[in-house]
Amino acid sequence: MDYTTYRSPFSARYASLPMQRIFSEQHKFETWRRLWVILAECEQALGLPITDAQLDELRANITNIDFDAARQHERTLRHDVMAHVHAYGDVCPTARPIIHLGATSCYVGDNADVLLLREGLQLVRARLVQVARALHDFAWRHKDVPVLGFTHFQPAQPTTLGKRACLWLYDVLCDLLETDQVLDSLLPLGCKGTTGTQASFLALFDGDVDKVLELDRLTAQAMGFERSMPVTGQTYSRKQDSRVLALLSQIAQTAHKFSNDIRLLAHLKEVEEPFERSQVGSSAMPYKRNPMRCERMAGLARFVISNVQNAAMTAAEQWLERTLDDSANRRLSLAEGFLATDGLLVLFANVASGLVVYPRVIEQRLREELPFMATEDILMHAVRKGGDRQTLHERIRQHAMAAGQRIKQEGLPNDLLERIADDPAFGLTPDELPDLLDPARFTGLAARQAEDYLSGEAAQILETYRDIPSPDAEVTI
Repeated sequence: MDYTTYRSPFSARYASLPMQRIFSEQHKFETWRRLWVILAECEQALGLPITDAQLDELRANITNIDFDAARQHERTLRHDVMAHVHAYGDVCPTARPIIHLGATSCYVGDNADVLLLREGLQLVRARLVQVARALHDFAWRHKDVPVLGFTHFQPAQPTTLGKRACLWLYDVLCDLLETDQVLDSLLPLGCKGTTGTQASFLALFDGDVDKVLELDRLTAQAMGFERSMPVTGQTYSRKQDSRVLALLSQIAQTAHKFSNDIRLLAHLKEVEEPFERSQVGSSAMPYKRNPMRCERMAGLARFVISNVQNAAMTAAEQWLERTLDDSANRRLSLAEGFLATDGLLVLFANVASGLVVYPRVIEQRLREELPFMATEDILMHAVRKGGDRQTLHERIRQHAMAAGQRIKQEGLPNDLLERIADDPAFGLTPDELPDLLDPARFTGLAARQAEDYLSGEAAQILETYRDIPSPDAEVTI
């Protein structure tokens, strides 16, 4: 390993080997060669004079890539596609005359990109399924556990931990369904020629329109698609890239929200990300348990969310049938968008499957705030016993203000219940108050909503992905 030159953090730290392989040079140029084989096979099937020996030679050398030779050709030709045409021809002398026949550079460049995007999305989908399964299991185990709810990160009506986890799961499943939609919508360039008119292929087939159209259809089917993009310039519409990176951005938004929530809950000491026995939280403060995985998730998510602008600007700035200012940008934005999303989802699955819950802290915080939230029930109970609603409302307000001052200014426990019990206007005995403070009384339908969602819609969606195995995750976590 050479430590004297720049190495991308995506390959050194974040992205998994499976995703790195998809966007590797080896896989990219093998895909180019497979596309050249597809082109030659389809052209032969439609009557062009291409021999079986030439096709056999092409197939036998798909993986036999001499990168040094390709680099040398590119230094001379200043054209990456032609450099690889020549490098392929060097090892396929018999087939050399028919490599890239009738095609423009985008035949291999754009079609290969779509194939790589499809592979990347399939891996992203598998990782989303893994995250969803972990969140579903967590939510089911904790569907009945009352927790203090928060709005504006201020205490609010209680909910349950499982219902809160359902919020995370819902977003993940939305991303999962959207991933399928994007996968289903992907279309290759096909065989369209230099400006999308298929003129070069029309010349090859002596003006036979049906054969030109059939070539476009056959090559798309050989790539695993039902059809190609119906109209193009030299490239496929860059709107397709924009939609793919927008999907990755949505996934990153979901992951970022989850990571923020866990960081807040870790501060409250209610729920934490996994923390290994020998893990160091801080180089200076040995006691620290910093939420570094969730912080890393937030950092990667920020990159993916901002990366969508690359595809948006590229789609907006294309000129007429083709301009090359998309090339350098797409080499970065497409691959690194997937590598970052991959690393993000590996972390997401790791954290979601290893969340640590502290029930006593959760219960203690809930009980500290519960007296304030129970005042409406206490008011109704006292009115049913004959009290005056308006008078009792004012008495509760005064007691609540006094209890709040005691908590904030003196740092003492919440004594609102004791104040109400000691106030004869309420006619309540100390034995009656605990029944009014059962946390389950204040969570509404949270547990029911969680159970219905987890056993209903969420379970149905996950069932459709039951055959997708959990992918490998060989990264530094």
